[in-house]
Amino acid sequence: MTKYETMLIISPDLDEETTEATVEKVTSVIEDSEGEVLKLDKWGTKELAYEINDQSAGYYTVVNFTAEPATLDELERIYRIDDNIMRYLILKDE
Repeated sequence: MTKYETMLIISPDLDEETTEATVEKVTSVIEDSEGEVLKLDKWGTKELAYEINDQSAGYYTVVNFTAEPATLDELERIYRIDDNIMRYLILKDE
């Protein structure tokens, strides 16, 4: 399995329970595809460099994980259809 890192910015307008459910959805996709979450780092709400969807802040979360490359397609699909996720990035960790 390959090591990856994903960062997502979640809308700051959500309550804590909905934000946690969004993060849990991402980690469950990784674990359901036989991957492993190595580290989950919640940075909290930070100011954005520029506005995204009329928001000037976002809730940052970084997940380090191992997975098969096919898992990335499912993660991207989830990221694109979830309106709570404003931006995301998936990188191969070296």
